[in-house]
Amino acid sequence: MVISGHGRLPIQRNSLREQIAGALREEMMAGRLAAGSNFTVKEIADLYGVSATPAREALVDLAAQGLLRAEHHRGFTVPELTWADFLEIFEARTMLTDSAFRQLGARVGTYDWSRMGSLRRRAEAAARAARAGQLDVMVGCDRRFWQEVAGFLENRRIADYLDWLRVQSWMFAARFLRAREELAGVCWDKHGELVELIAARDLRGAHRMLNDYNLFTVRLLAELTGESLESVSVLPLLTAEPLDGPLPEPCPEPSAEPSS
Repeated sequence: MVISGHGRLPIQRNSLREQIAGALREEMMAGRLAAGSNFTVKEIADLYGVSATPAREALVDLAAQGLLRAEHHRGFTVPELTWADFLEIFEARTMLTDSAFRQLGARVGTYDWSRMGSLRRRAEAAARAARAGQLDVMVGCDRRFWQEVAGFLENRRIADYLDWLRVQSWMFAARFLRAREELAGVCWDKHGELVELIAARDLRGAHRMLNDYNLFTVRLLAELTGESLESVSVLPLLTAEPLDGPLPEPCPEPSAEPSS
């Protein structure tokens, strides 16, 4: 078959590359691809039944994101994140979300509130997986929920960075969660409550709920890892008085020009 010009083959190849990267990312987030795991391009290509090209591209992409470590002549290795790594991730996430929330109260919003239905569905799926203790399902549902929530920040770069931090948080947490015999009811499941606070334009309540979520997360992981909360420098930020006032109202529709 001959494809001239800009045919479909490159698009299909790029899509396959993204699918492989996405599948590997979720494997690492759920701890199925454990820290220290080493593999070659050929092994990944064989695993997914693809040629070496999209497999290599996916692995290189993940390495560029810091989610894999390229080993000379040894392929790629899943990094083993430490408590110190997690503290950096958690501190960055906490400081960034707190600052972004404070900016929300100071501007007129352009968020598309018709997306609330989608956000509620994401919340229900994430909470249901958390209550059931289904880690393999939970990591994907939770990530997609917070990606949707990040739309309120109306800053794609911040949203993308927060998502990158969340992926690494799960990569750190997964191995400790998998070590528990029973996960039902262990993880945070108040996604729906946060959505209703957002829907009510309750900035103070949403900010408090977000702080409670971050406190819950760091306390759970300190318990699972046997680490002390004294090393968590952002705890005062999470226990400070939350913001006041409503979430920004949508921009008003421009008025029609008067007829002459």
